[in-house]
Amino acid sequence: MLLNSFRVDRVLPLHHNSIQELEVMFSLGRKSEKLRLRKKTMMTTVKRTPFITAALSKDLKPVKFALLVAMVSVRQHKADARETVKNVINNFRPQRRSKGAVIMQLVSTELDHRSLEPRLSKEAVLEWSKERRFGAEECGTYKVEFEVDSGFGIPGAVTIINNYESEFFLESITIERCVHFACKSWIQPNTILPHKTVFFTNKAYLPCETPKGLKGLREQELKEIRGDGKGMRIHSENIYDYDVYNDLGDPDKGEEYKRPTLGGLTNPHPRRCRTGRPSTATDETAESRLPEFESIYVPRDEELEDSTKETVDKGKFKGRLRNIVPSLLDNISGSDEVSEIDNIFKEPSNFGMMKSEKSLPKIFNNLQAIIDEFLKFDPPKISPRSMSYFLRDDEFARQMLAGINPLSIEILKEFPPKSKLDPSIYGPLESALEEEHIKDHLEGMNLQQAFNENKLFILDYHDFYLPFLDRITALEDRKTYATRTLFFLTQVGTLKPIAVELTLPSKDLNTPSKRVLTPPMDATSNWLWQLAKAHVCSNDAGAHQLVHHWLRTHACMEPFIIATHRQLSVMHPVFKLLHPHMRYTLKINAMARETLINAGGIIESDFTPGKYCMQISCAAYRDWWRFDLEPLPADLIRRGVAVPDASQPHGVRLLIEDYPYASDGLLIWSSIEKLVRTYVDYYYKDSKAIFLDHELQSWYRESINLGHADLKDAPWWPKLETPDDLMFILSTMIWIVSAQHAALNFGQYPFGGYVPTRPPLMRRLIPSENDPKDYASFVTNPKKYFVSSLPSLFQATKFMAVIDIISAHSPDEEYIGDRNDLSSWVGDPEIVNAFYEFSMEIRSIEKEIERRNSDPKLRNRCGAGVSPYELLIPSSGPGTTGRGVPKSITV
Repeated sequence: MLLNSFRVDRVLPLHHNSIQELEVMFSLGRKSEKLRLRKKTMMTTVKRTPFITAALSKDLKPVKFALLVAMVSVRQHKADARETVKNVINNFRPQRRSKGAVIMQLVSTELDHRSLEPRLSKEAVLEWSKERRFGAEECGTYKVEFEVDSGFGIPGAVTIINNYESEFFLESITIERCVHFACKSWIQPNTILPHKTVFFTNKAYLPCETPKGLKGLREQELKEIRGDGKGMRIHSENIYDYDVYNDLGDPDKGEEYKRPTLGGLTNPHPRRCRTGRPSTATDETAESRLPEFESIYVPRDEELEDSTKETVDKGKFKGRLRNIVPSLLDNISGSDEVSEIDNIFKEPSNFGMMKSEKSLPKIFNNLQAIIDEFLKFDPPKISPRSMSYFLRDDEFARQMLAGINPLSIEILKEFPPKSKLDPSIYGPLESALEEEHIKDHLEGMNLQQAFNENKLFILDYHDFYLPFLDRITALEDRKTYATRTLFFLTQVGTLKPIAVELTLPSKDLNTPSKRVLTPPMDATSNWLWQLAKAHVCSNDAGAHQLVHHWLRTHACMEPFIIATHRQLSVMHPVFKLLHPHMRYTLKINAMARETLINAGGIIESDFTPGKYCMQISCAAYRDWWRFDLEPLPADLIRRGVAVPDASQPHGVRLLIEDYPYASDGLLIWSSIEKLVRTYVDYYYKDSKAIFLDHELQSWYRESINLGHADLKDAPWWPKLETPDDLMFILSTMIWIVSAQHAALNFGQYPFGGYVPTRPPLMRRLIPSENDPKDYASFVTNPKKYFVSSLPSLFQATKFMAVIDIISAHSPDEEYIGDRNDLSSWVGDPEIVNAFYEFSMEIRSIEKEIERRNSDPKLRNRCGAGVSPYELLIPSSGPGTTGRGVPKSITV
């Protein structure tokens, strides 16, 4: 098999990794086995590696064509319920010969010197037998032969036409074991997608390095994937475009389901992936909702894999079952108190004891197992068996450093703290906190000493909630404050709460309603203190979910992902770097619009701000979010919990040394930064290379101007002029979608699954002597008053079912440090080595975190009854493990 006539009379060394070396291989007709060249009785053998030796006579005749053997891996479409029924019916109908086939054609990296068009192979046909067309998910590898002319050169792309009736998933194409196409895409039938689908080899090219034979296809690929803002998208398409969040409400159902558009002057917000559904009947600015059984459009290749979808569906099914009993108690008996919550958790010890009882029939043991599996919840990490309905002060404070929201704690910058709100609207800026409130809780220090020695920290939700309090408290079963909580850093490195300020809006701006509670001195003050902490936890739960989790990770990253697909070719080195970090995110965000952040969805139902939840996110985006402050070191410095220090390994010094999220996160941040720096420096030698990369510049410009249009004129956006600028931007993105999202997401059930200790909403205010009747009921039965302030049992179990699902890893999770696509850089050993070193560093980080978790000196992560901090341990198994750092936002 020869691609060209040749004469070689010397040994040619081959490292078979660069594109030039591949050209030599193909010019010699290299095969996976030994290539035998015969002329009369003489045989010459060309070996595969590491050298090719050939001695050919002068009169060897040229070969006009050759066959390239390719192995094509595909996965058949897995039929859903409706398709399965259709297929069963079709099996009873007379069968006609299928005309289906997959037409494939190779495209060379070179141009034909006559036509100046890319050289093409003859079309190859791939067929699979009828029995592979229907039924369960099936994978197969097929052998395909491509006929090419002499001088074809190196395959750089392949085009596909699917003439079957159903889509199929193209895993990969490998030619002669040395040219690889990692396709991983759904191929639509020709009746749906009439043009050819193009895939490029795994080789990464900057735009200016693109082989001549591929330049036109590179441009065509990007044009076809971009939307034009018109038409309704269908699920078989891979089209990426932008739109505002105008599909959260459902005004056709009634006034109470109307919601404002997110995105624009009134409610600034990042953009989402456009779907183009028609407007509602009653509001032309609102996009219509879909029926419950239909899903929101995302590009076809953004859909969940079947195993992940099955895991989510199973979780939803269990969640519905687990809400049956609470719903009955709520609707029939009228009992809605969360005090019944202990009965809905599994009892492993009792279950084990039952199994050992030989006198009990086996059927009872099986029945108990079924009840536990489908009707009861697993005990969360903060177990109800280890504490009462409220958190101890030490655990309450510890979770600000090592819980599900370690991103809000700040250094106290002035005392008393001051608001930044407009005093003409919200009253005096000064806090009600005074030195008298805290002086007895400073371990012998005076206020100035504690302040000067960086011992005072604050959880400040005053400005976050106060503008919305009037509207929130007008909602049924919603009562809350705008809270401030002061903490003192003890000598052993732990925090302790020393005061809580609770603010309500007041009609008289000169006398705002502010109240300060401090650690208890007696029984009554103890219950008041516990209620105050519960309200703080409710504030914190809202900030965690609406700002740190939804806004900072999910919403703000979606525009970057859309721009990456629209402006960067799959051949672009930056696309290849980011590709595994974009997996599933658009689909997860679309699912959130379906059932979580929509009108009447889980977020509105289960968090204190109710239907104003997303407007709070918008306010934070407008007033607080900054991309340049999203890297972990910058975020820590902004909050004052760290200071710049060049002598430290990560360039910052933590003011709370035992800050598990920060100290573990800095290890991962530094490893990401090191990998990205090596990667960027390899492809971009200087600022000129950055400037001349038109795809890169278009990508970043569009991410800001279209994806973050409401903040496009903000002065703080990083420039993209140097390799250092690009390193900063890419490191920030990878950090957010991997480690930061993991720290905020996968501890939701472990830390929040026992609702009384971290209520997402509150239904009553703290009793006051100014209301004698309410205060008397509190004094008579403080526990009942406390429990009635918490979410109802049904509200709690609905919330628990959701966070149990979203805290779980799917079986096909891909974790940071694992890279399965290194074939993209087989000719770039420096890049391969960088990924290998990154993987080794991630493994070392895992061991270091485990070591820290067993160090008794680190009391925020080790000690009697203290949960180790595992949220940033990189690896995990499937399920709700409370650990694991996926590469992307996958849930």
